[in-house]
Amino acid sequence: MGKYFGTDGFRGKAGKDLTTMHAYEIGRFLGWYYSRDHRARVVVGKDTRRSSYMLEYALSAGVAASGADVYLLHVTTTPSVSYVARTEGFDCGVMISASHNPYYDNGIKLLNRDGEKLSESTIALVEDYLDGRLELDGARWTQLPLAEGEAVGSVIDHSAGRNRYIGYLISLAMYSFKGKKIALDCANGGAWSIAPSVFRALGAQVYAINDSPNGLNINLEAGSTHIEGLQVYVKQHHMDVGFAYDGDADRCLAVDETGALVDGDKILYLYGCYMKERDKLINNTVVTTVMSNFGLYKAFDQAGIGYVKTAVGDKYVYEHMLEHGDRIGGEQSGHIIFSKYARTGDGILTSLKVMEVMLAKKLPLSRLAEPVTVYPQVLVNIRVADKQQAQADPAVQKAVQGVAEELGDSGRILVRESGTEPVIRVMVEAQSKTRCQELVDRVIGVIRERGYEAT
Repeated sequence: MGKYFGTDGFRGKAGKDLTTMHAYEIGRFLGWYYSRDHRARVVVGKDTRRSSYMLEYALSAGVAASGADVYLLHVTTTPSVSYVARTEGFDCGVMISASHNPYYDNGIKLLNRDGEKLSESTIALVEDYLDGRLELDGARWTQLPLAEGEAVGSVIDHSAGRNRYIGYLISLAMYSFKGKKIALDCANGGAWSIAPSVFRALGAQVYAINDSPNGLNINLEAGSTHIEGLQVYVKQHHMDVGFAYDGDADRCLAVDETGALVDGDKILYLYGCYMKERDKLINNTVVTTVMSNFGLYKAFDQAGIGYVKTAVGDKYVYEHMLEHGDRIGGEQSGHIIFSKYARTGDGILTSLKVMEVMLAKKLPLSRLAEPVTVYPQVLVNIRVADKQQAQADPAVQKAVQGVAEELGDSGRILVRESGTEPVIRVMVEAQSKTRCQELVDRVIGVIRERGYEAT
C-alpha cells in the first residue's frame, strides 16, 4: 500500500485527509497520463455523500484542464463504473466513495479500461505526482501542462451509461421474480434507485428501506454493516428474502425468510454448489480469503468443492481468480466476484445470483445455506512495537503451533499483521466461544510475556 492509496483507493475524512485539491490533482494526472497519445475519456461515478459532489467537480475540473473528456454517471455504484469503463471504451474509471464508511469519510477508487482496479505501478505514479516527484517519459514533472483552447476537455452527462448497466443486470436474470416479496436495504447509498428498479423490472414485489439519501445518512444504521435492521424487517413483514448493500453497492449480504443472516461465506457456498451441479465450477475451486469461517471449509469438504485462501481484500481475490481462471470468489463481508459477469464485487449482481439459485432449486434461502455451520469466532487485536519481530519470535510461533495442534480439524487459529496499524490480530474459530477465548488469550499472553505489547 502507498502513502495515499490503500487496497481500496484513497480514503479518509473528506475536507481533511482527502481534499478537493487532492481530487483536482488526481484528475490532472489522469487527464494528462491517458492523453499522451490521444484525447482520453474518463468515466466518473459517485455515491450519495454530501462531499462526493465537491470531489466530483474538483476531479472533473482537473481531468478537463489536462485535456481529457469527463463522462459523469452521477450517483451510482462502483460496479456500474467498472461495467461502463470496460464496455464503452473508456481509458479509465473513477468512483468517488468511501464504501461502507460513515458520511464524513470519502474516497477515490481508480479503475483501468477493463474495469479492474488500477495497477500498483500506475497508482505509484499518481502518488509521485501528488508528492511533486513524478518522473516519466524521461522528464521530471512537478507541474503538468494545462490544455488551452480547443484542447481543453469537456464534461459530459453520461447517465445513459448507468441506464445501460441497469439493462445489463436485468438481462442476466434467468427467471421472473413475479410473486416474490423482496426487501432491499439500499444503505441510503449508490444503490438507492438502481436496485429497486432492477428488481421491479423482473417482476418482484419490492420493499425498499434506507432509500432516501440526504448526503448525511449513507450507511447510518443501514445497509450491510447494520444488517439487524433488515433482519427485523424481513421477519416482521414476512418477506421471501432480503438483500443489504453498502454505500457503493459492491457488497451484498442476504437475510433468509426467517430473518437469519446469510453472509458472504454462505453465498459462496450456495452458489459454488449450484455451479458444481451444472459443471460450471471451473477448476472445482472457490476463492476465499483467510478470514472466511472454518465452517465454510468444512461444508466445502463435504460437497467435494476445492478452495483457496488469499490475503484479506477483494483485490487479492480477483487477482487470484484472474491468474487461475476461477469463476467465483469473495469475502465473508459480502464482496462476491462472478468473473464471467464482472471485474469487481457487485452487490446487486450477487443478489440476482442468489435469487437464481432459490428459483432454480425451488427452495427457500434458509435451506440453501443450511449446510454451512458457522463456527464461533474470537478476534483480538494487540498493539505491538514491531509486528514482524513479534510474529517471528520462536515462543510466539510455538504457542500458535500448539493451539493449531490442539484444534486439529475441529477449528483453526489465524495470526496476522494489520496492513495499516501496528497491530497483530489473533483469531480462533472453535466449537464454543469459551474455547475460542481461552486459546486466543493463551497466544496473546505469550506476546505480552515476551515484551512486544506497545505501551
